[in-house]
Amino acid sequence: MSKIKVIVNGACGKVGKEVVKAVLKESSLELVGAVDITGAGSDIGELAGIGKSGVKVTGDLAKTINDTKADVVVDFTIPKTIMGSIKAATSAKANVVVGTTGISESDLKEISSLCKQNGVNVLVAPNFAIGAVLMMKFASEAIKHMPKAEIIELHHDQKLDAPSGTSIKTAEMMKKASGIKDIPIHSVRLPGFVAHQEVIFGGLGQTLTIRHDSISRESFMPGVILAIKKIKDIKGLVYGLEYLL
Repeated sequence: MSKIKVIVNGACGKVGKEVVKAVLKESSLELVGAVDITGAGSDIGELAGIGKSGVKVTGDLAKTINDTKADVVVDFTIPKTIMGSIKAATSAKANVVVGTTGISESDLKEISSLCKQNGVNVLVAPNFAIGAVLMMKFASEAIKHMPKAEIIELHHDQKLDAPSGTSIKTAEMMKKASGIKDIPIHSVRLPGFVAHQEVIFGGLGQTLTIRHDSISRESFMPGVILAIKKIKDIKGLVYGLEYLL
């Protein structure tokens, strides 16, 4: 069986480097490209701290896809550039695994259209940590029985968007499960955090807290690898890692 050819977009970022390391460890995957606005010409393995990989950082996503015939692009960039990256990747007939947050409802509709136009698949996941996906599922079940709830999400102070994609997705799932229209979300941005969220339920004489903590960006990698391997089997746009579990 041929290996899945993977490009990491945003490869020089903190999560991007973890994706690079995770892909290189997988025998069924082949890292064929690393794209970033910084580090052009450098070996991405050396930048990620694991030694030479033979893959140089480039700055043009569309050209890199065409040059490598990549099957999947994994995107961990920033909100203001993500739609341009998705358009470039889908136009080049590559499937896309998106971990970048800040994607709106209108963006999702546009991505769905891009999938249909180009015959490719896109997975947008607000959170790739398996524990976070379970936290969202448990919260959407709990709200059926304890309808008073609020969400607190806590991230590092370099995170550009608030509220987080995970908290928005959690609230959507809870609303859908219960019919409740408004679930307050509180955002905290402080140094020392990575990615954390708790959903607090209040009832008569009791509270229930469902919390997930990512204490390392490595926590996202099992979900990312799962998405890379399964994206060819989905159809069009899928929003949320839970659909692959």
